[in-house]
Amino acid sequence: MDVLNKEVIFVGGKGGVGKSTSASAIALKSAAEGHRTLLVSTDPAHNTGDIFGRKLDGDITDVSERLSALEINPDRETENYIRTVKDNLKGIVHSGMADEVNRQLDTAKASPGADEAALFDRLVTILLEERDGFDRIIFDTAPTGHTIRLLTLPELMGVWIRGLLERRRKTNENYSALLNDGDPVEDPIYDVLRERQDRFTRVREILLNPDKTGFIFVLNPERLPILETEKAVTLLGSHDLHVRTLIINKVLPEEADGEFLRERREHERGYLNQISETFRDQELISVPLFPRDIASMEDLEAFSQHFKAGGPIEGIRL
Repeated sequence: MDVLNKEVIFVGGKGGVGKSTSASAIALKSAAEGHRTLLVSTDPAHNTGDIFGRKLDGDITDVSERLSALEINPDRETENYIRTVKDNLKGIVHSGMADEVNRQLDTAKASPGADEAALFDRLVTILLEERDGFDRIIFDTAPTGHTIRLLTLPELMGVWIRGLLERRRKTNENYSALLNDGDPVEDPIYDVLRERQDRFTRVREILLNPDKTGFIFVLNPERLPILETEKAVTLLGSHDLHVRTLIINKVLPEEADGEFLRERREHERGYLNQISETFRDQELISVPLFPRDIASMEDLEAFSQHFKAGGPIEGIRL
């Protein structure tokens, strides 16, 4: 399973299909193989800490040998994000306007998109500043729509920043020509925008590098997860973010007995065939339905034993 050898791995999928369990099992397997591994949850409804039986409060925390975990706290990150913006504006905004600007920024904390901007800023920081401390970083992302938005933001923000820089440059040129005798204008805001543009560009280069970054989607053999995954794979592909691997989770094992399960397995087989036909370009990894919740390190290790490349998917008609 080549994707497990990437430096950065994003695990996505529909809500409830087993993303957190899959990401946690991938991270535990990576650490067991001797790699310093960081597991990052970007899902506001975190359960990474529950899986490992640890309280995670927004700081990187060791959860086992060579494995650390982080649940990004959106409220905390929004506070930090707004504080950073305020710091960037110090010395730029006229002192008489500072209180009003800060009041507007405090109001912005509750505005739509504030959490998303803060989360994105934290993701950028992790990718650019934490990678030196770890061999692999695995992201357990929020449900599909949120994941797509998060992964495409570097491209969208890059376009937006370029527009701001261009307008700022023209304003500075006009100011220099009219009021500053042609001398260049010192513009701290321009410098801040350039620095952010550089960070977004570097993150996008990481996401687009198939040698460093891999994308995994988790789905169940059911109608809605299949449809949602197909849309997500297509949309991410249009942004040059290619999902090469799918984990098909909770596949009924052949040994499950009883008339109800026999009928359910027959029904499921049709969905497995649909997955095989729909995702011909993806590597398919099958993980069976376990008889109990995945609630311990031993369970995660058992789960990760199914991450094998090249084997047929149980139940698929070949």
